[in-house]
This record gives sequence, structure tokens and C-alpha cells, in this order.
Amino acid sequence: MEVIDWGLIDYKEALDKQIDLVNRVADQDHEECLVFCSHPKVLTIGRATEEGDIESWDGPIYEIQRGGRVTFHGPGQIVVYPILDLNRRNRDLHKVLRTLEKSVMETLSSFGLDAEKKEDETGVWLKGKKVASIGIAAKRWVTYHGLALNYKNEFSEQGKFKPCGFQQAEMAGVSDF
Repeated sequence: MEVIDWGLIDYKEALDKQIDLVNRVADQDHEECLVFCSHPKVLTIGRATEEGDIESWDGPIYEIQRGGRVTFHGPGQIVVYPILDLNRRNRDLHKVLRTLEKSVMETLSSFGLDAEKKEDETGVWLKGKKVASIGIAAKRWVTYHGLALNYKNEFSEQGKFKPCGFQQAEMAGVSDF
């Protein structure tokens, strides 16, 4: 599996590059990969976004084809896009979600942070605050989108919106702990 670092990249450019990788992996023209990057401030809205999730926002917004609601990307965040061929994984999208959660929890645990999962929710929490948002989709049974791990809490400065349907006060960065 290839590991790719895109550094700081515009969200739309990253989405276009993901789609290109998805098609290449589906065509067996590229190996599976994990992409690491960060984005200038942007909101993405998934299929479950509800009216009222965004009250005010002064940056770009992209409606995308992943599960979940509103996700903030921006300063203070590490984004990981796993481009995985689900044909090799029994076409189990939910298992990929749970594996991403487990990976974040184990990583945080290795630094002495007691991360947890909440029943009936997707993501990772520390002391009741959400620090990682996860939302994926598949095209041709290859995954894209992924996870965003907050290492700093930058939400309050960015506008009024409900990340993942939660109040901003319910979100945190790993550095808060």
C-alpha cells in the first residue's frame, strides 16, 4: 500500500485527485493508498446534512457523496483519505469505518489518551468531546473521503455550524487534553 502526502491542498483539488485514484485503483492501474493532507478552511456536507446545520459560514462549502452531516476541514486538522478496493474486503464499507475508528483510538492510546467510541455514532471521542470525524463513500467499490483528526480546536473561530450534527462545544482537538 502506498502512503501519499499531499500537504496543504485545496479541498476541490484533493477531491478531484481522490476520484482519479479511485478510478485507477478500480481499473487495477494503481495500488491502494493512504493519502495524508490538510485543507484551508472549508465545510463539506454529506448526505445526512439537515436544514439548520449551517447557520453562518464565510468560506467554501462542498456538497459531497459521503455519509454523515457537516464536516469542518481546516487549520489544526490531519485528514486521511484511504483509497481501498472493497472487492478485496468483502465489500464491507462498515468494517472500513470501524477499522478507521479503531486505528485512531489505538494511535491516541499509544500517547496515553483514553479515546472512546460512542454507541450509534461514528467517530472518536476523548472525555466526551469528539476529536475525529469519519465519513466515507465508495465508487466502483473503492473507498474515498475518510477521516479528520483534530489536533487543535479551531471550530469556534470559523462560523456557526453543527459539525456532524453536534454543537461546536462538543468538538475538541487532541491538544486540549
